[in-house]
Amino acid sequence: MDLKEIQNLIKFVAKSGANEVKLEMGDVKITIKTGPTSQEATYFQQAPQIQIPMPTQPEMNVVPPTEAAGTEANDREEDNSKFIVIKSPIIGTLYRKPSPDKPVFVKVGDSIEVGDTVCIIEAMKLFNEVESEVSGKIVKVLIEDSSPVEFDQPLFLIDPS
Repeated sequence: MDLKEIQNLIKFVAKSGANEVKLEMGDVKITIKTGPTSQEATYFQQAPQIQIPMPTQPEMNVVPPTEAAGTEANDREEDNSKFIVIKSPIIGTLYRKPSPDKPVFVKVGDSIEVGDTVCIIEAMKLFNEVESEVSGKIVKVLIEDSSPVEFDQPLFLIDPS
């Protein structure tokens, strides 16, 4: 349908007194609305021709959790609530060692003080030391060496007692 035919259709609808006319021809949809506030309004929309195949997924059997598993998860959450989390201050690659041939900065069971370096994060070819803001004992290391990290991602759990 060309512009001339669309203009003729608009004139015809305006003269007929109809409030709204919708026309669909293949992938072309035209809606013409007339009313007391506007004499004529035209909306032209081309429908997309994209067909995306939906992948089929095998059916999964869902097993309801038992009460014991639920209380166990709650116990772990309560246990973690007493720990302080050291989080990543930037996006980058985390290194637990100052260089490949050196030992890790901290490991589980190590005692740390305020200001101790716990790891290095490389961002844009700059190496940024992550220092502890609390004193305590390393309870858990939450990230592998040479792994990418996001801003505010948990890295270590610290027991402050």
